[in-house]
Amino acid sequence: MAAELESGAPAPDPPTRVPLSLERVLLAAAMAAIALITAANVATRYLTDISLAFTEEYSVALMVAVALIGSALAVACGRHIRVGLLADALPPRGRRAAEAAGLLLVILCFALLVWFGGRMAYDEWDFEALTPGLGNPQWIYTATLPVLSLLVIARAAGRLIRLLRGGDG
Repeated sequence: MAAELESGAPAPDPPTRVPLSLERVLLAAAMAAIALITAANVATRYLTDISLAFTEEYSVALMVAVALIGSALAVACGRHIRVGLLADALPPRGRRAAEAAGLLLVILCFALLVWFGGRMAYDEWDFEALTPGLGNPQWIYTATLPVLSLLVIARAAGRLIRLLRGGDG
């Protein structure tokens, strides 16, 4: 009972080879960049009647990065979205098996994102597609999808290994 957490206290991070602070720093940097871009756009629009609409490309790319990095952090900590109604009714061994099956499905899903996202980025590179607002190569933005999906896969695999070794994952 002494080890129980208070009802609002965050759970401690699981032990990982690569510290989870990596994801936290990347998330903070991306969120700060989004906030600065948005603030600059709003201030410029109200002070000069000029829109910085072209910055939307950067904001969208950063939001995708935030979603994927946040997914990696959530998976590593065991805080990802899941349906616990059935799993919670199982005995501890069954819950562990359900968690392992869920992590395998996460790995499969993000492996598909790596494959198809990589193919899409290659096609955009091959056809020299440019972004509509700034004219940057589109593949630069698209390449973040497979790269950050690999991060999610790595965190899910790490959690699965911890779970199979008998840890709480």
